[in-house]
Amino acid sequence: MAKRVVIVGGVAAGPKVAAKLRRLDQEADITILERGKFLSYAGCGLPYYVGGEIKEYRELMETPVGVLRDPEFFEKSKGIRVYNHTEVVKIDRKGKMVEARNVNTGEVFTLPYDYLVLATGAKVSFPPIKAVDLDHPGEVSPRDLGHVYTLHGIEDAEAIRWTITEKLARKAVVIGGGLIGMEMTESLVKNGLEVTILEVLPEILPILDEDMGILVRRYCQSQGVNVRVGEKVERFEGQGGVVKRVVTDKGVYEADLVVVATGFKPNSDLAQRAGLEIGETGGIKVDMFMRTSDPFIFAVGDCVEVENLVCGKAAYMPMGSLANKQGRVAAINIAGGHEVFRGGLNSVIFKLFDYTIARAGLTVRQAKDMGYEVEYALVPAPDRAHYFPGAKRVVTKLIADRRSGRLLGVQIIGPGDVTKTVYAVATALYYGGVVEDLSSIDLPYAPPYASAIDNLCVAANVLRNKLEGRMVGISPHEVERKRKRNEEFILLDVRTPKEYQSVRIPGSTLIPLGTLAQRLHELPRDKEIITFCAVSLRGYEASLILRHNGFTNVKVMDGGISCWPYELEK
Repeated sequence: MAKRVVIVGGVAAGPKVAAKLRRLDQEADITILERGKFLSYAGCGLPYYVGGEIKEYRELMETPVGVLRDPEFFEKSKGIRVYNHTEVVKIDRKGKMVEARNVNTGEVFTLPYDYLVLATGAKVSFPPIKAVDLDHPGEVSPRDLGHVYTLHGIEDAEAIRWTITEKLARKAVVIGGGLIGMEMTESLVKNGLEVTILEVLPEILPILDEDMGILVRRYCQSQGVNVRVGEKVERFEGQGGVVKRVVTDKGVYEADLVVVATGFKPNSDLAQRAGLEIGETGGIKVDMFMRTSDPFIFAVGDCVEVENLVCGKAAYMPMGSLANKQGRVAAINIAGGHEVFRGGLNSVIFKLFDYTIARAGLTVRQAKDMGYEVEYALVPAPDRAHYFPGAKRVVTKLIADRRSGRLLGVQIIGPGDVTKTVYAVATALYYGGVVEDLSSIDLPYAPPYASAIDNLCVAANVLRNKLEGRMVGISPHEVERKRKRNEEFILLDVRTPKEYQSVRIPGSTLIPLGTLAQRLHELPRDKEIITFCAVSLRGYEASLILRHNGFTNVKVMDGGISCWPYELEK
């Protein structure tokens, strides 16, 4: 008898389960139930549809050869039944039945299953914001104000794009400085809107450490975006049913379009009502085979909790890449195979104007919270041979456990090519690599693509110098805190006089590296000395000279002036 497989959710992971299962089992009876209208679309492409790079939203729903993935496509090409506009309201685990309702007509029906797959995705994490309409007394729901949007599907993207193309918005406020918020910021700026980002945390992009986040913030501000951090949104004010301003604990911002991008949480309500085990992150708990606590029910995609492969802890990673991998694993196991999904690295990459931002593994903050003794390297360098036309700088932050040398994470930002580096580190993290692996790895070299010693190898070498005690580093963030606390130390700039005259850190002392050995008498031996240059290679060499000559309290400022995000004199 053919297996009856019912899949709840038809956006990413659900259709992946269905398509893979059909390839493995031509007899299986497969049904997809999707609450929304649209099927199997690329949700990660929505900001680019809003921005105009993608002209029609149907492009997000087409196969590579241009065939629209609608119910008819699944029925005729795959032999898979699809009911869209259909919500599953109840799971009868004992009777192995689901109860579903057509959201347009209210019609209720049941479907039996041998295997059930939950691919219910994520739901918007909407903050508790008050709202008032100045034309009417009392509070209103913030979602009822016109031109207040989230980005959780094609319908949302369509509404935002309509507001823009109809020229109903001039000033936009994006609430939330995370991944979606930053991508939407670029899309709105490209459409000619004045954009303000409001982030309640001390820095944007909590997927990065603060020192990297502030570099991205400064860049974003250079593109004309008003970025406000450490501000909590208190209320929306509307007029005539349309939002007009956003009020925070620190200011008031005019807005005729608001995008709430404060993150997502797993849509595990259906599983919870069915009595399935829920993990500590709120996602459905699954094993390596993507089975839930019920062996006849699988769960995949943004509704599940997975393991972080670096630390072994439970994590929530709502990424389309992982959703598709999980869907494939579930399908193979339903078909009788023995496939595993080990977990994820929280690998992220996205575009922001001319910058690319990428990360994988743990941040320094996360690693310290988990008890690791952390060391890192912060290295700015060109993405190819410095003399080759088109070379652009990237900043690489490589993180490791001081005790074992095991790699813990990476963060990379800049206008240059970062993909090759984050891919290599993600691969090393997946297999539990150590820093030494990266410093000796044989990466391809040609001037149009890389330096003779690749950025990744340079970062690994800097990190080894720290781990082996040849270098003591200090972040620009900590140097600035020392300055604000009025601590006594020497901030020693070892660049050339010409570089120093062009741009310098206020209060720094210039002694070029070439003259340092002859001018040691000018430096006090009883004070901390922090050396730096453009990228801190010369700063490192200066620290070696100082230590060789008996200076004991010497540090190197990580990344040099290239990674200094604070005030500069020009």
